[in-house]
Amino acid sequence: MGNKNKRGDVDEISTWTKHNQRLCSKCRANCCTMPVEVKIPDLVRMGVITEFEATDPIKKLAKKLKKDGVIERLNFKEKIFMLVRFANNDCFYLDPTSRKCKIYKNRPDTCRDHPRIGSRPGFCAYEPK
Repeated sequence: MGNKNKRGDVDEISTWTKHNQRLCSKCRANCCTMPVEVKIPDLVRMGVITEFEATDPIKKLAKKLKKDGVIERLNFKEKIFMLVRFANNDCFYLDPTSRKCKIYKNRPDTCRDHPRIGSRPGFCAYEPK
């Protein structure tokens, strides 16, 4: 449990290892297979919508983003969108070869805050390359 030489299972947090920044460069980006919740400011930062579009009614915005293949769904009450993932659960913005984020500098707050917040704060589903 928690051994950095073993594979972390995203769905089984007991297998996660204590996070340290050095692990990221050696990892297969398992964190990028977890669902990513985003809010309107994230979408603007990501370049998916403009500041002007951010003022549109949220249902209209969700319809556009679904059509564009950016989100899977909207939690209307919380005003949180769920980014689309590929069939293998990889984030749409994860490069399949390098396993690096294609929008790292503009990534959503959910990604910026991982693993400080979440199911097991301070731990990650580390899987060595």
